[in-house]
Amino acid sequence: DGTLGKIYHFRATYLQDWIMDPNFPLVWRLDKKVAGSGALGDLGAHIIDLARYLVGEITEVAALTETFIRERPLGHMTGGLGAEATGKTGKVTVDDCALFIARFNNGAVGSFEATRFAGGRKNYNRFEINGSGGSVVFNLERMNELEFFNRHDPADRQGFRTIICNEASQPYGANWWPSGHIIGYEHTFINTVADLMQSLAHGTPFAPDFVDGARNQAVLDAVERAAKSKQWEKVAKV
Repeated sequence: DGTLGKIYHFRATYLQDWIMDPNFPLVWRLDKKVAGSGALGDLGAHIIDLARYLVGEITEVAALTETFIRERPLGHMTGGLGAEATGKTGKVTVDDCALFIARFNNGAVGSFEATRFAGGRKNYNRFEINGSGGSVVFNLERMNELEFFNRHDPADRQGFRTIICNEASQPYGANWWPSGHIIGYEHTFINTVADLMQSLAHGTPFAPDFVDGARNQAVLDAVERAAKSKQWEKVAKV
């Protein structure tokens, strides 16, 4: 609605730590032939998707990636993020972390970090948007809260405020519990399925769609190219 004014910055991190143990097995997520990429595709894809939805399309990127542990015992997943080693060792062929900066088509700039080597961070998916009128901050580990700063507040009352995001007047709020009765991670999937069902019932377009997926993949591709070339790379238009 324009409250944040002209958008200047988007910054996002998606941090986990579940493969820091050098003895964690070389499972499919660490095999480029199967997974495509490591933290970049596993975690970075989500914050890229958020950035595109909240700010706009990304036009070019500069990046670096790193693999910290390059050889691991072979193994397989046992459920969730658990795994079991089975014998010999093999080469890790994906990135353990990816960092990149980006330009958006509306003039905003962004910074992105995705890693599975951030000790103590289990599912730390956080973004911040800064605009001429204010800022917002969100952290998935505190998913019922949104931090908001309004530059137009009187100078002696400025500061970030915490908004509890399950009032009935807020998106999806009326479908759940009374105000202050928090929702969880699983409810976000129910909201998504509800959107899809409504689109099918009324014959209206559904978002995200396959074009969104292709555009997200184009950014991931550009990040990989930039990490190899060590220079700015354009994002292919889809």
